[in-house]
Amino acid sequence: MTRTRKRWSVRRKMAAATADMQVDLIIEDDRWKAVDLDALAHRAAQATQAHLALAPLDAGLEVSLLACDDTRIATLNGDFRGKQQATNVLSWPSEDRAAAVHGGPPTPPTDPELGDIAIAYDTCQREAETQGKDFPVHVTHLLVHGMLHLLGYDHINDKDAALMEGLEVEILGKMGICNPYED
Repeated sequence: MTRTRKRWSVRRKMAAATADMQVDLIIEDDRWKAVDLDALAHRAAQATQAHLALAPLDAGLEVSLLACDDTRIATLNGDFRGKQQATNVLSWPSEDRAAAVHGGPPTPPTDPELGDIAIAYDTCQREAETQGKDFPVHVTHLLVHGMLHLLGYDHINDKDAALMEGLEVEILGKMGICNPYED
C-alpha cells in the first residue's frame, strides 16, 4: 500500500536529534510546550532505535512528529482512516515494512525518512487522567508506539499485537517506565 506523505503547516518547528535518528517536531497546539515534547520525543526515538539495534542509513533516520489537538487529529483520522473521531496517535510509515508472517519481524527500513506521527493533546490528557497515569509517561508510551508503527509493527492480529506490546514494555522498561498494559 502506498501512502501519501502528509505535510503540515508549520507554526513552530524544532529538531530533537539522537545519534542516528532525528525527530522533526511541529507544534500546532501550544499546550504541548509545557510537556517538553521535544525531549520526550528525543528520548523515545533514542530508546526505540537502541532497543531494536537499528543501524543508521547513509542519511540517518528521520521521523516527523505533529503535536496537535483533537480537532486536527480527528480530521486526519477521517481523511486517512475514514474514522471521523479523535484518537491519541496516528502514524504514516514512508514504506510498507510489514512482516511477511503474523508475529514475525518487519522488514528493516530502506528509506531514511521513517514516516510521520501525529499526536493529540486532548485525547492523551484525557486518557492519562482516566487511567491515573502521569501525562508525560503516557505520551512517551504513545511516542514509542507510533515509532514502532513506522518501523512496521502492528497490533491488528494477536501475534502481531503480542510482539508489538512486548517491545513497547521492553523499551519503556529500559526507560524506567512501568508496563502500561498492567493495571
